[in-house]
Amino acid sequence: MIRLVSNEKEYGRPAPSNSRFVETVSAALVVAVGMGFGRFAFTGMYPLMVGEGLMSLDQGSLAASANYAGYLVGALLVSRLPHGRAASAALMAMLGTVACLGLLALPMGAWWIGGTRFIAGIFSAISLITASVWLLQVIEHPHGAPLLFSGVGLGIFASAELIAAGAFIRVNSGMIWVALALAAAIFSAVAWPILRKPPAPPMPVEHADKIHEHVLMKPWILVLVYGLAGFGYIVTATYLPVLIKGAAPNIDPLQVWAAFGIGAMPSCFLWHWLHMRIGTKRTMFLNLAVQAIGVVLPVLEPNLAGFLASALLVGGTFVGTVTITMAAAKRVAHRVKFNILASMTAAYGAGQIVGPLVAGVLLTHAHSFAPSLATAAGALLAGALVSLL
Repeated sequence: MIRLVSNEKEYGRPAPSNSRFVETVSAALVVAVGMGFGRFAFTGMYPLMVGEGLMSLDQGSLAASANYAGYLVGALLVSRLPHGRAASAALMAMLGTVACLGLLALPMGAWWIGGTRFIAGIFSAISLITASVWLLQVIEHPHGAPLLFSGVGLGIFASAELIAAGAFIRVNSGMIWVALALAAAIFSAVAWPILRKPPAPPMPVEHADKIHEHVLMKPWILVLVYGLAGFGYIVTATYLPVLIKGAAPNIDPLQVWAAFGIGAMPSCFLWHWLHMRIGTKRTMFLNLAVQAIGVVLPVLEPNLAGFLASALLVGGTFVGTVTITMAAAKRVAHRVKFNILASMTAAYGAGQIVGPLVAGVLLTHAHSFAPSLATAAGALLAGALVSLL
């Protein structure tokens, strides 16, 4: 039973578990494919492709921004998608993601890579939104949110280890993209039968009679804070392996990137637990403040400890941000006439487009990632303060 109290000492108690575990895992696999593979595998592949001369650092930044632009377009495309079509759209997004991963194995110029990354971004947004809608609203299993969003970390970890294995045996990037496409196809095949099956009637859940206003964030603040979070984390999520390779060539950047995914998987459960007990505002403030520390750490400690701590702190908070905001949006959705989930995702996507572009400009002028990371950390701190309003 969910219970909210006015002193914010307790935001709620998790509802009793039900039989939705298989559906939740399937939704998590959709997110793992669309986000962990389709979106973040490029972060690990970026330095390898630059090293092979397939693109320059600047072209890679543009390809990253193209992906985030596609993410924004994908969010807008599904903003009015009927809930009943969420499962079929999720299936389409998995197929599209696998196809994009496979296409990147083909020899192509930087502009074609950017175009493929744009399309992959569309499928990433569709996968995240439709998997969330299917599980949280069609299946009506909101307490599956932590496991759902941990799929992002699972996809990052699995893809990073595949990339690391490919680099270790010295195969070219094209072969690694093929391996990533095959792994994503296996994940998709596991989730496919569950999403195709008509969902069972929702389990009965007791809801609170009254939700105290001061533990919730206003809809427009949720959208704004989520946009700042998108800008704040994306510099680390895009450039961490490149940053490590340039600053500390003796450190394996792919294993540090894998730690990013490891940090993301359990963090969803921690932030959900905090959210249920101290409320949205305080939890979001803590989440973004810790994330800001993680973002700026490589500037303060440009060594293995600093890079690893950064990966764990940012990885351990950025999916937590999603876990918090998606649940919070569901609670205030009735107050607005627009699709708040899609609007938030669009704001997040806009922040992610601007982030790499700003980082590229600052890198050109300063020849260092320090100004980019400091700017990103500032955006996260601004979001943390705004979340308290």
